[in-house]
Amino acid sequence: MQSVVESTTNFSQHTTFPHTVQQASEVEMRNLDQLLDVSTKILTQALDLLDNSLSSDEQLLYNSKFLPGSTIGKHLRHARDHFALLLDSASSPAPHVLSYDVRLRNTPMESCRQAAREAITATIAKLEKTVPSSRLDAPLTLNAVTPYDQTFQSTFGRELWFAGLHAVHHWSMIRVIAGELGIQLEDTFGFAPSTLVYKGAEGPLGKGKPKM
Repeated sequence: MQSVVESTTNFSQHTTFPHTVQQASEVEMRNLDQLLDVSTKILTQALDLLDNSLSSDEQLLYNSKFLPGSTIGKHLRHARDHFALLLDSASSPAPHVLSYDVRLRNTPMESCRQAAREAITATIAKLEKTVPSSRLDAPLTLNAVTPYDQTFQSTFGRELWFAGLHAVHHWSMIRVIAGELGIQLEDTFGFAPSTLVYKGAEGPLGKGKPKM
């Protein structure tokens, strides 16, 4: 026969646990939605660059004098590849394994604005399809060359955050190259969200449009 304490404990567990699970699920969905929002806005900045700032395919191929070996096309391809590799890993059967060191260089998007636009648009569409049905804490194994071969345990949410921050880093280098070409970019392009929030800047990644 159960004691009063055992009975009360069991009742408490059964009545509060579903509510706790529901709360956790709501928090996870909100966090995923926010990560999706930021990721798509960062990639949309690249589309805006292609549509409204660059005027020729040759600008994608210009070799920077300040960043040797860098071109706008290479930075766009490299940043987009991180999202694509993560999404491919997340969409594959478990266990999920990821390596950002897999590179497909000299692809059409490095030298053609239309090809770049199509590749980035396709990545946004895959984000919108994959992220809502994913788990924030879904485990994945990250293999990296540092230059030592190393393996880390991570999660889908952490790597999606990283892919966005990594892209912003490359947008900042695109800003340098654009400056060499005399191309004016949108004021917040290439600035980290934390910097924009700190400055109180209005814009897609600043304080102006929070995603709740």
